[in-house]
Amino acid sequence: MQAALQSWSPPIALTLSVVAAALVYALGWYRLRTVSVQVISAWRAFSFLLGLFFIWIALGSPLSLFDEELLTVHMIQHLLLMTIAPPLILLGAPLMPLLHGLPPPFVKAIVGPLFRWPPVQKIGTLVSHPAVCWLAAAAALIGWHIPSAFTLALQSETWHVVEHSSFVVGGFLFWWPVIQPWPSSSTTPRWFILLYLFLATLPCDILSGFLVFSDRIAYPIYLSAPRPFAISVLADQECAAALMWSCITILYLIPAAILTHQLLTVRRSPDEATVAVAPEFAPPQNAASQER
Repeated sequence: MQAALQSWSPPIALTLSVVAAALVYALGWYRLRTVSVQVISAWRAFSFLLGLFFIWIALGSPLSLFDEELLTVHMIQHLLLMTIAPPLILLGAPLMPLLHGLPPPFVKAIVGPLFRWPPVQKIGTLVSHPAVCWLAAAAALIGWHIPSAFTLALQSETWHVVEHSSFVVGGFLFWWPVIQPWPSSSTTPRWFILLYLFLATLPCDILSGFLVFSDRIAYPIYLSAPRPFAISVLADQECAAALMWSCITILYLIPAAILTHQLLTVRRSPDEATVAVAPEFAPPQNAASQER
């Protein structure tokens, strides 16, 4: 473990990409705040930067040194990339600050026409459909936990990058219908998102339940890996599955509870509220009603 930590160095490409995205967002956020402080609140900017930081933690920190030795560490990476970082970034309403942070000529000449191009708009409408988002996230979760695909990702650096990229993309797609960041709009009723979140727990429950209660090693590649901590391969598998099971359940329950509260909140008009609280002070509608 000490030798691994001593050999660690931050990945330059990933670190520069994260820092560049943070700087562009911060610049755009500052420009928007000079116009109006209510455009993008400070907590949204913090959420975006925290999401970027979690991506770097998953892929660029010393944590990544042990994903080939401990399934629990590998699972932490998956949770950060798919379940924690994407919603934090989307809560930061990233498109508006990023567009204002980029050079205006670049936005006008390339980004603007690209977003207005009909094929791009059609693709965006298709991939942001809740059914497509749900299937993409479920396919990434289940597909990369098939033993053969999991082993391939650990043995090939290229496929390892593909695996991590699919988790990030699947995470963004999954959380898009839930958060609905600007400029997206949805015709799907908000109560449907409750069913959406509930159904999303099912693939996780099946996978984690199998790994927790199985007495077999699902990923034999860890049998030949060094054990930096005093934990057996089977115990590591159980710990990783329990971590996924509990974290995803809690993280999906939070937006479900918030949405349920919003749906159950009764918003009455001012006239209705006046009549309900003090009907004797409600003004008569006309002279005839006053005579009656």
